[in-house]
Amino acid sequence: MAAGSGEGGPGAGEESLPSVGDAALDGLVRQWLAWDKLEATRGVLKQLVQDKNVAELRSRLGQRMAFGTAGLRARMGMGFSQMNDLTIIQTAQGFLRYLQKTFPDLQKNGLVIGYDSRHNSQRFAQLTAGIFLHAEVPVFLFSTICPTPFVPYSVLHLGCSAGVMVTASHNPKEDNGYKVYWNNGSQITSPHDKGIAASINANLEPWPTSWDTAVCEGSPLCQDPLGRINQAYYSALQNYCCHRENNQRTSVRFTYTAMHGVGYQYEVQAFQAFSLPSLIPVEEQIQPDPEFPTVKFPNPEEGKSALDLAMQTAEKHSSRVILANDPDADRLAVAEKQPNGSWKVFTGNELGALLGWWAWHCWRHNNPDKDASDVWMIASTVSSKILRAIAVKESFNFEETLTGFKWMGNKADQLMQKGQTVLLAFEEAIGFMYGTNVLDKDGVSASVVMAEMTCWLAEQHISLTQQLGRIFETYGYHTSENSYYICHDADTIARMFDRMRTWEGKPGQYPSCCGKYKIKYVRDLTAGYDNSKPDNKPVLPTSKASQMITFTFENGCVATLRTSGTEPKVKYYTEMCLPPGAGGSPESVASELHAVVETMVAELLQPEVNGLIARSG
Repeated sequence: MAAGSGEGGPGAGEESLPSVGDAALDGLVRQWLAWDKLEATRGVLKQLVQDKNVAELRSRLGQRMAFGTAGLRARMGMGFSQMNDLTIIQTAQGFLRYLQKTFPDLQKNGLVIGYDSRHNSQRFAQLTAGIFLHAEVPVFLFSTICPTPFVPYSVLHLGCSAGVMVTASHNPKEDNGYKVYWNNGSQITSPHDKGIAASINANLEPWPTSWDTAVCEGSPLCQDPLGRINQAYYSALQNYCCHRENNQRTSVRFTYTAMHGVGYQYEVQAFQAFSLPSLIPVEEQIQPDPEFPTVKFPNPEEGKSALDLAMQTAEKHSSRVILANDPDADRLAVAEKQPNGSWKVFTGNELGALLGWWAWHCWRHNNPDKDASDVWMIASTVSSKILRAIAVKESFNFEETLTGFKWMGNKADQLMQKGQTVLLAFEEAIGFMYGTNVLDKDGVSASVVMAEMTCWLAEQHISLTQQLGRIFETYGYHTSENSYYICHDADTIARMFDRMRTWEGKPGQYPSCCGKYKIKYVRDLTAGYDNSKPDNKPVLPTSKASQMITFTFENGCVATLRTSGTEPKVKYYTEMCLPPGAGGSPESVASELHAVVETMVAELLQPEVNGLIARSG
């Protein structure tokens, strides 16, 4: 999509630039120079024009970043397809107009804005704030970096119409993002994404005041919510503290890494709120640093390769448990030292099992005689079904949603509106919503709850690994094998999934087997097909905006292939379950699952044929 109709001429005194041999591209160049006031990005554009780098100019100017339910996430740099001052201004203008149309009380309730420690995050937050302030909309602008979950919490606590968090979470250092929350404290869902995108496209030309950020310092409508939110968040967090006396006397020490992000100061306060021992920080990674100098990827989900320094710190201090947040502190990774001296990094599904067991344990401890018919746990469709197994045995409710906390947060909100109690929502990508203080994943609350659980188990001389085994013995052994491939070519990804839908060249035909493993059911949430249902229609919502196919094998394996909404990845998620008392061994189930995965990857994804880049480490 072009950046906009109409060609803006160069500003007064603008030197003439040579044509690049493409009239439409020349127009986009003139338009950028007419709108952009930042010399750094203007200079990049001029150099590309002088070099006649047509391919790069088309890539940067010929299409816009797509605004979706995840907001924006892209590389920072010059161009309509990247994150920069001009595209943030355009986004904020469109978002303002959409909110003005949607919320008559916007000028009363206002907007909350937070930002992480990445390059330009504070600048993008201030540009957004300035645009809203000039429209006489109250803005609660955090005065310093904050965790992502503080923004959805603030939306609810302050009664705002919406929220913006400037973050690219765990993406590479070159990226940034713009995450939007609705007035219910959850991420936006359709049709708001489409409405905001259309409003952005209708408000592309910067308004006269849109570059002014000085208003953030001088306007009485601009407030810093940090103090109020800190006090309220940690006060509310204490509602999930169930064993304070044990926390005070425990000998367990926790090693913590912020992965060069925002988390440390906020985790320190969380541990104080639970009366837990002081954290042992990974000194090399505790200070916010947008360069992420000690890790290849600032993502604790990558496992041991991202936790090397944390393990070294833990060994040095005889600490047996590591807690790790991603840079915006909305995810949690956990590792535990084993008796043989090795480290076990728990998967997101394993942590979901532990937190699910603990949430139920604590609820039942506090409500020994209460009926659990209004109690719920939630997981995304690509996550382990362990919560469903716990729910069936303990007689509470389980709900499955599409992938992403926008679905789980909004589902939790819907249940709460009906007077229901939501104990936990989780996704296998180490995202956990413990309770409903925050209707999004929250690595701060998840880490302190996990720490309390660890200390309580330690009092019984039980490790996290041992407790996980007990959970599986009680509710069934659930084993998963998840990973991804990187693919930067959208056409290749489309061909891969189209091949699965036109198996053996026949439109509408899916594979009936993968090697020797027979496929029982196919659910395609892109095409709207599910042959496990009488009418072949899936229960979960469908969308052609992304690729997602689930295969259920006759041996019980469930495998989902999908594209990422925020990264150039093709992901796969697989799980097999051995019910309690079913016979067989966990090792045999894991071995069979691995064999299915290898066959599925080779036959359906074809990494060599499609030039896919395997996950490193």
